Amino acid sequence: MGKYTEMIRIRFLMMLAYRSDYYTGILIYSINIGAYYFLWNAIYGGKGSMQGLTSTQMTTYVAIAWMARAFYFNNIDREISQEIKEGKVAIELIRPYSYLGMKTMQGLGEGIFRFFFFSIPGMIVVALIFPIKLPHDAAVWGYFVLSLILSFIINTQINLLTGITTFFFYNNAGLIRAKRVIIDLFSGLLLPISFYPMWAQDIMKYLPFQGISYIPSMIFTNGFSTGEILQAMLQQLIWVLILLVPIQFLWVTAKKQLIIQGG
Repeated sequence: MGKYTEMIRIRFLMMLAYRSDYYTGILIYSINIGAYYFLWNAIYGGKGSMQGLTSTQMTTYVAIAWMARAFYFNNIDREISQEIKEGKVAIELIRPYSYLGMKTMQGLGEGIFRFFFFSIPGMIVVALIFPIKLPHDAAVWGYFVLSLILSFIINTQINLLTGITTFFFYNNAGLIRAKRVIIDLFSGLLLPISFYPMWAQDIMKYLPFQGISYIPSMIFTNGFSTGEILQAMLQQLIWVLILLVPIQFLWVTAKKQLIIQGG
C-alpha cells in the first residue's frame, strides 16, 4: 500500500508545480457559474421553484456541480492511451504494482490537489459573488463527502474502461471526446436529471452517469430527503461494483492482445 500512497504524493507534487493554471481555472469556472446563474434566473422568471428546486438551490447546485467536477475529473484515459501508443505500457506491466491501481492513485492525487487548491478556494469565491446556500446539517456534509468519493471512483472507472479500449482500437481519441461529452450531459452537470423528460429519466436511472455529478450535487443542495440520499448512495455503490466486472474482463483480454501483438 505504501507505493500507492507514494504515487498519490508524487502526482500531488507534480500538480503543485503548475498550480498557477488552477488559479486561472477558478476564474474560468466562476465565469461559467455566473453564466449559468443568469441563465437560470431568466428561466425561473420569478417562479418560486421548478422541479422541486428553488432558484437559490439551483444556483447552489450549479456551483457545487462545477466545483465537484474539479475533484472527480482526471485525464487518466488519455494517459493510458498515450502510454499504449508509445509502448510505455509494456514497461509498466512488469513493475511490481497494479497498472490500473497505479493510474487510479495518480487520479486520486490529482483530485486531492484540485480539491484543496481549486474546489475550496473556488467555492469561497463563488459564495462571495452569488447567493449560495450552504447546508447547516453536519450529516448532509458527511453524505456529500462520501457521495463525492463514490462519484470520483465511478468517473475514474469509466476513464479506465475508455483508456483500455486503446489496446483494441489503437486510436480512440474520438471515443475519449465522446465520453467526456456524454458524462457532462448525462451526469447532471449541465442540467439536473429531474429537468429531463420522464422517458429520458427512466433511461438514465439505469446508467452510472448520474452518480458522478447529479447525486452529490442534489445532496449538497438538500434536494434529497434522507431516505433518497441513502438510496442514491446505494445506487452509486452498486455501480462501483458493477463497473469492476468489465474493467477486469477488458484488462485481462487487453494484456493477451498486447502479447499477441508482440508487446
